[in-house]
Amino acid sequence: MTCDRNRRRFLSAAAIAIAAAPLGAIGARRPKAAGTNKFDDLKQIDAGALNVGYAELGPQQGVAVVLLHGWPYDIYSYIDVAPLLASAGYRVIVPYLRGYGTTRFLSSDTLRNGQPAALGADTIALMDALAIDKAIIAGFDWGARTANVVGALWPDRCKGTVSVSGYLIGSREANQSPLPPQAEVEWWYQYYFSTERGRAGYDKYRYEFGKLIWRTASPQWRFDDATFDRTAKAFNNPDHVSLVIHNYRWRLGLAEGESKYDELETRLAAGPLITVPTITLEGDANGAPHPDPASYAKKFAGKYAHRQLTGGIGHNLPQEAPHAFADAVIAVDRF
Repeated sequence: MTCDRNRRRFLSAAAIAIAAAPLGAIGARRPKAAGTNKFDDLKQIDAGALNVGYAELGPQQGVAVVLLHGWPYDIYSYIDVAPLLASAGYRVIVPYLRGYGTTRFLSSDTLRNGQPAALGADTIALMDALAIDKAIIAGFDWGARTANVVGALWPDRCKGTVSVSGYLIGSREANQSPLPPQAEVEWWYQYYFSTERGRAGYDKYRYEFGKLIWRTASPQWRFDDATFDRTAKAFNNPDHVSLVIHNYRWRLGLAEGESKYDELETRLAAGPLITVPTITLEGDANGAPHPDPASYAKKFAGKYAHRQLTGGIGHNLPQEAPHAFADAVIAVDRF
C-alpha cells in the first residue's frame, strides 16, 4: 500500500525519532508516572446501536487511527499512545467499547451482546458517524480481536491493523474442543463466568477481579493504585457485567447472539485471511492466554511483520510499551 505523502508533512521530529528508535529499546520504556493523566473533553456520538464515548486527538485531516481496548481495561490503555500518534499528525479516536465507561445503548430493548461481530460492527458504525472512510485499526485483547474482525470483514474500510497476540478470530465450534489441562487453567475465568455464581461474583467483586487479571496478565508491570483506579471507573457502566458475561458465554455456546450478525459470524468461523497490511506484537511477559506467532503468521496475506518485545512487557502492551505500539501504527501506515 502506498504512503499518503501529504500526511508525511505533519510528521514531527518527535514522531520521526519514535519510528527510527530500535524496537528493543522502545519496548522496554515503560512509563512510571502515576495514573493522574486524563483525556481532556471526552466526546459522545450516536453510532449504530450505541451512544459512544470517546477521546479524540490530532488533526481532523490526519490519517485516522482507531485504538480499541480490551477486558478488563479501558481507553486509558492508550493514554500515552494517543498523544504520540497525534503529534505525528494522525487523527486518533479512542472509544469506550459497549459496556464500558460513558458508552450507552440507545435502546433498553437491545440485547447486551458481546459477540465479536457486534463489536466489529460497532467500530464501522463509529467510523460512519465520524465520517471516517478508512482507518488504521489497532488493539489488544478484545480490541485486537475486533481489529482482526474489521480487517477480515471490511478490508475496504481498513488501511491496516496492529494486533497484540496476532490472529484472534475463532469459532464457537472450535471452542467446543477441550484443551490440555494446563491450557484450560489459563481460561478459568471463562468457565467461572459460565455459572450464575460467576456472574454474581463478578458483579460484586468487579474491582478486585480486574486487578487480579491485571496482575496475572502482566506479572512484571508495576502499576500503582491510581493507574488501576482510573480505569476501574469504566466498569461502573450499567451494562458492563452483562456484556462481559455474554461475551464469554457466547464463545462457549452458552448464550445466543443476535440473528443480524449470523452471516458475519459464519464468515468469521471459517477463519478468513486478513489481506490488509498488519503488524502483530507480543510481549515477553504476557501472562494471558495467547497463541504462538508461528501459528497465525499465514493468516495475514497482505504485507506483514511480527515484533517481539522484550523488557518484561505483558498483556496490556499499549500501556506498558506505548512507544513500541505507536511505532507499529506508524510502520503499518508506511507499508
